[in-house]
Amino acid sequence: MIIKTKQDEIQDFLTDASNYKGKCDAVYFPENETEILEILKHCNENKIRLTVSGNGTGLTGGRVPEGGIVVSMMNMNKILEVNEKEKYAVIQPGVILKDFQEYVEEKKLLYPPDPTERLCHIGANVATNASGARTFKYGPTRDFVIALKILLPYGDILQIERGNFFAEGYYAQLKTENGKLINFELPEFEMPKTKNAAGYYCKKDMDLIDLFIGSEGTLGIITEIKLKLIELPENILSCVVFFDDEDNALNFINEARSLSKKNYDFKDSFISARGLEFFDFYTLEFLSKDYPSIPQNSKAAVWFEQEIDKDEEEIISEWMELINKYNGMEEESWIASDKKEQEKFKDFRHAIAWKVNEYISQRKLKKVGTDVAVPDDVFKDFYYETKKLVESNGLKYVVYGHFGNSHMHLNMLPENSEEYDVSKDIYMKICNRAVELKGTISAEHGIGKLKREYFLKMYDENIIRQMAKIKLVFDPNKILNIGNIFYENYFE
Repeated sequence: MIIKTKQDEIQDFLTDASNYKGKCDAVYFPENETEILEILKHCNENKIRLTVSGNGTGLTGGRVPEGGIVVSMMNMNKILEVNEKEKYAVIQPGVILKDFQEYVEEKKLLYPPDPTERLCHIGANVATNASGARTFKYGPTRDFVIALKILLPYGDILQIERGNFFAEGYYAQLKTENGKLINFELPEFEMPKTKNAAGYYCKKDMDLIDLFIGSEGTLGIITEIKLKLIELPENILSCVVFFDDEDNALNFINEARSLSKKNYDFKDSFISARGLEFFDFYTLEFLSKDYPSIPQNSKAAVWFEQEIDKDEEEIISEWMELINKYNGMEEESWIASDKKEQEKFKDFRHAIAWKVNEYISQRKLKKVGTDVAVPDDVFKDFYYETKKLVESNGLKYVVYGHFGNSHMHLNMLPENSEEYDVSKDIYMKICNRAVELKGTISAEHGIGKLKREYFLKMYDENIIRQMAKIKLVFDPNKILNIGNIFYENYFE
């Protein structure tokens, strides 16, 4: 096992894509479970903090250490099994999402979760319950996790498979490989009905595997993951539609969302999007130098995808009718004719995220971008309300995101530390408003270390303390990913 202690060799592990920065004494690169168990036992006995690191693509500081050591999962990167008949795969946590998706697609299979940054580790996706554009149809990472192997901070091993361990009401019990019984109580509260990745998943009579998915590495280290796969769709309709009026674009999404959801249940429409993404005027302007074919008079754009297994003419016809209904710029819009073109559209969608990160990094500031989601029926008003708030403070911004899920990334673009402070105040107001509307402060990125103060606005302090008690059941010496989700005073 490689261990690096020289500060000039470990700098890449002291930050993430949010530009949040930390410190540590060493970075360990284990290659198997035995080595990880040795690290855990040593840290637990000596009460040394241990932060688990993915590939650094996160936006909340979750993998950034605040002292102690870092354990990188980059060498735990094997695809152990792909069962084409039963449609599942068993992998290690350091497998890169892009590599895995391409590997299974060669076998005519699809792993639907598709976070914007595809160079992420799948173990980190599980730890944050990551999602992406296809979440609109398929749901987040949680919906594809069949089983987990988890190494607990005190050195025991937990094997947990979906359907094997359930809470009885709010009482939960798990059994480790060594026969140790782990007993704890789940807090009673109502999670948002929106897409949500804030705090522990807790629900009456829940399948207990869901507690670990989205727990941000605070309960144990995942070393093996069994994932559900589906058949790879052969044909995809992929289109970027430009609009010369923003309201038309939003109304287009509203109707496409409604028709798609009806189709999932009742099959009374040919429209059945698997992703509905939005780009505002400033996003298009931000991208225009790299994408000169963006129409100059466009005020907004919508990217949608739909799988086509039959009725191709009817599907395309109904989409064209919807585009024309809302005065979409049909002639100037982009339609992918093959897989290569579809990949270009994905690059277009993903470009804004890394360009914002680059902008913030150049100014040596932390990212101030919302990850909020609210119920569909209030989303449009919420969108305009938040934009007005930012504009009234004279800040530059871009808005894009998973509008099919009523999930918005409004990224403020401060030029200096003074504007950054203003942006932080606005961010708090936006989070407060999302919670008032029964939404979430974090729909897909988790809490990490950057969003702890906003998390306090989402749930009663007593609920958060009960979540922290669950962590202490699994990690009594408080060594694992300390700082993620909870401030340390919640362990007192």
